[in-house]
Amino acid sequence: MEKHLDNEFTFHIPLIKDTLELLKELPDESVQLVIADPPYNIDIEEWDKYENYLEWAKEWIHEVYRVLKKTGNFVLFGGFQFESAERGDLMDLVYYIRKNTKLKLVNVIIWYYKNGITARRFFANRHEEIIWFAKTNKYIFNLDDVRIKYNQETVDLYKRDKRLNVENLYKGKNPTNVWEISRLNSNSKERVGHPTQKPEKIIERIVKSMSNEGDIVLDIFAGSGISTRVCINNRRNSISCDSDPKFMKYLGLQLDKISEDNKYVLLDNLDDIFVNGYK
Repeated sequence: MEKHLDNEFTFHIPLIKDTLELLKELPDESVQLVIADPPYNIDIEEWDKYENYLEWAKEWIHEVYRVLKKTGNFVLFGGFQFESAERGDLMDLVYYIRKNTKLKLVNVIIWYYKNGITARRFFANRHEEIIWFAKTNKYIFNLDDVRIKYNQETVDLYKRDKRLNVENLYKGKNPTNVWEISRLNSNSKERVGHPTQKPEKIIERIVKSMSNEGDIVLDIFAGSGISTRVCINNRRNSISCDSDPKFMKYLGLQLDKISEDNKYVLLDNLDDIFVNGYK
């Protein structure tokens, strides 16, 4: 598929807003990629407490389906930190989506990391789940944009196997559904202060593989603002929202890291992004 962006700038709308309120304002089939890194319901902060997690999530899940294009993708972060049947966790969300929506499960991606907390009463956790859904079977997936390059020695070795496609060898390997990417340490240069900030490499792989240049990426729990920075760096337009007023502070620190070569415009009117950006 041809990918291009005629505009010199990309366009971005950051909002302090309730997720469901924002979703209801968006047109049908207007967004290519939705990223949802919702509160895990484990009492990390005030925004991470829900008495009935599933009831809260049901409404925005159905709105996500509505706003996705037919080629659209939906990525849901989470973990299985189960506390009670009433409160719920990622497992409940996935079960609900599969039984009550038309979203199609494409992959369960395992984000594996070597650094994490210790444990004595169970095996210490070293991964989180990323669930990839698509609206239809016509979903966008740009594998070549996220392949991992082989070194020349490996290419030369594999070329001896005549069954392998040499062109694909030079493109690199499929990253698979297990992504070994370190969590951000407290002293990481990527850090902007958000307690659950995701690494840039993870968000970049999602954005590049599941959307095209000029598409609109929607982050409905924007947190640290990393998705906006990734979209600017990779020529996507974006809408991002978070109910935490500190989101704008985090976003400002992310924008400070943007190269002058990556030109962008911040908007405050939702209609403007559909006029300036591509639908």
